[in-house]
This record gives sequence, C-alpha cells and structure tokens, in this order.
Amino acid sequence: MQVVQMHPAASSDPGVYPGAGQGALSGRQSRRPLPALTGIRCFAALNLVFFHFSNPRWFGPFAPVVDGGYISVSFFLLLSGFILTYNYSGRAEKGQLNAHSFWLARFSRLYPVYLFSLLLSAGMLVAEFHAQSRVNFTLGLILTPLLLQGWHPIVSTFWNTPAWTMSTEAFFYVLFPWLVTRKRPRRRGGLLLLMLAFWICGLILPALYIHFNPDGIAHPDRYTSGFWIRVLKFMPMQHLPSFLFGMALAYFDDLTPRASRVRLAAGILGFAALYVVLLRGDRMPYVLMHDGLLMPLFAGVILCLAGQNAVSSFFGFFPFIAIGEASYCLYLLHFNLWNMLHSSGLLEKSGLIAFDPWLSYVLLVAIALLTKRFVERPLRGWILRRFSTKKPASSPAAEPAPAIAAAS
Repeated sequence: MQVVQMHPAASSDPGVYPGAGQGALSGRQSRRPLPALTGIRCFAALNLVFFHFSNPRWFGPFAPVVDGGYISVSFFLLLSGFILTYNYSGRAEKGQLNAHSFWLARFSRLYPVYLFSLLLSAGMLVAEFHAQSRVNFTLGLILTPLLLQGWHPIVSTFWNTPAWTMSTEAFFYVLFPWLVTRKRPRRRGGLLLLMLAFWICGLILPALYIHFNPDGIAHPDRYTSGFWIRVLKFMPMQHLPSFLFGMALAYFDDLTPRASRVRLAAGILGFAALYVVLLRGDRMPYVLMHDGLLMPLFAGVILCLAGQNAVSSFFGFFPFIAIGEASYCLYLLHFNLWNMLHSSGLLEKSGLIAFDPWLSYVLLVAIALLTKRFVERPLRGWILRRFSTKKPASSPAAEPAPAIAAAS
C-alpha cells in the first residue's frame, strides 16, 4: 500500500470547531465541522473544575452532575476515539495517513501546554519531595515530563494531578495509525455488536476489582487511594475499550443521516439517563462508573451532538465553542493554579475573597484562553515548521486540540 506524505496541518481536522478535513468513510475531501462537540467540552471541563473545587449543593438541581464530575474523564477518552476516527479514517482507507505526520501533529498540540503546565507549577515539586519516597520522587520527576507517569500507579498523579490522562492519550495516539487501518464491520448491526463487545471489555476489570476487592475496602469511592484502585483508575490499558468504542461509534455515525430523528432521540435519552444515574450516584459502584459503565449513554450524547437538531444548535453557541477550544488548557492548568492562588493569600489581601469562588473560576477560564492564544498556538506552529518534512499548506491553528479536556 502506497503511503503519501502529508503534513498534518494541510488537512485540518474538523471534529472540533472550526475546520474541515479529509472525509472519513465516504472519501470526500472535506468533512462537516461538529461545533457542538466542542461546545460540550466547555461544560464537561467546567464541571470538572466544579467537581474538584466546589460544594455541589451550590448548583441546585445540577448538584448530582457536579458531584459525579469524574465521569467526564471517560467521556473525553471515548470522544477522543470518535474525533480521531471521524477525521482520519478516510485518509487511512486511501493509504494517505502517514504515522510520522500524525504523531507530529498530535505532539504539537499536546506537549507545549503540557510542558508549560509543569513549568508553571514547578513549586509543587517541593510538596512532592516531602510526600514521596526518594525512589518515587525520582521516578515521578523522570516519567512525568515523558508522559509515562500513568503507567506507574504510585506516581500517576505526580506534579500535576489531572495530567495522568495525558499518558493515556499518548498511548492512544501511538496505537491509532495502526488501529484505524484494521478491518471493521461495514453495516450498522455489525458496528453495534462491536461497540457492545468493547463495552463489555471495559467492564471486566472493574467487575473483577469488585469481586476480589484486592484493596480490602468495603465501599471504594473517589477518595479511595489503594494500590489496585489506582491501577484501575490511572493506567492506560484499562481505558483502551472506551477509545475503541469511540472509534466504532465514528463509523456508526457516518452511516446515520445528520438530520435523523434517531440522533435527537438518542441524545435526549442519553442526557436524561446520565442525570438519573448521577442522581443515584451514591448507590452505583464507583469503579464501574469511573470508566466503562456509561459508554452507551455517552454514545447517545455524541451521536446527537454530531447531528443537525435543536440540541446540537444549543451546544454550538459561540461562547461555548470558545471555551471548549481552550478546555485542554483549562484541564491542565486548573488544579495547580487553583491551589497556588488560594495558598498565596492574594485574594484575602486584595479583599477579592468576597467574590470567590466565582472569581477564581473566571480567572481560570481567562488564563486558559490566554494560554491557548499565546502558548499553544505559537509553539505548535514552531514545532510544525521545525520538524515537518513538508511545508504546511495551511495555518497550524486548524489542527484541533485533544478531545480530552480534564480529569479527576
């Protein structure tokens, strides 16, 4: 099979707004942008900020959503598989997906902000030095800049707590050029069976954890930090079924008309069922909720937002898109910046503490937007110009941000 060298920015990825890229299954030269999937990243990322730093009761009827904000992790991982497949499968089918160009494109989006977040919070290393053994501190110091900390459950949250998901995303990126060229069903029935298989695979390890209870904890929850639950939560392999489910969903999406009423029905059912599940969240097994259990409901939401209907129009509102595009920056920066801001005493000294926490939320969003504009975009362009084997045919700003935006 002939491989055609292509610069990743030459065919921008339309899975997030704005941009248009290569066709997926149909072989068209451009794909319809999906702005609503960027808009929902705004809500998912903000919900994770609220999950980490709020009292859910502040949000009234949305309190269960905030209290269960950790489920956004598996949503973003599934969405990542969907977006990448939506954008790149057409090139892969025609033998035009060059792995080196793909990896360079993803690195140029992932790493500049990731490194910036580590440098910005270098002061956290003092706390890590006192909290970790010397061996684990050294491992964290080496593995974290290399995007490998997620493979070691003890240091997976070293330095920047939410950044463990970047190990998982990097793992997916390494596999994707191979995965997207594998044979798969061409009919919706076969794709549904494939998604069912990935869903079951995603439930196996959590079910085994519940059965054997290796940490000896009667009712594990978000605060549980036993060794084996950290393996289950943070190591990349456990999250692969979610990514594969998202890939299969993208193929299913291509076979479903954009204006189909099935999409709207699936979205309404997905949103409603998610709310009911979160409303009963304290009675649901945490280890199942954290990853595999909710894949079918996420699928309904994504199918709806990838279509043409009233729900996708709402999430396609420009302010939601603007914050959604910066959600990756918000994800990487919010945890340590919040702690640095509130440990500095600056809000108290300035008298602005009266407006907290809402002022802090606004500051985090503003810093994320500025980071995207003045850190991510310039450094991404420099990396593409410096290391690409072919001069880009379009602005690197068209290359989308990682679908994942936050983590618990």
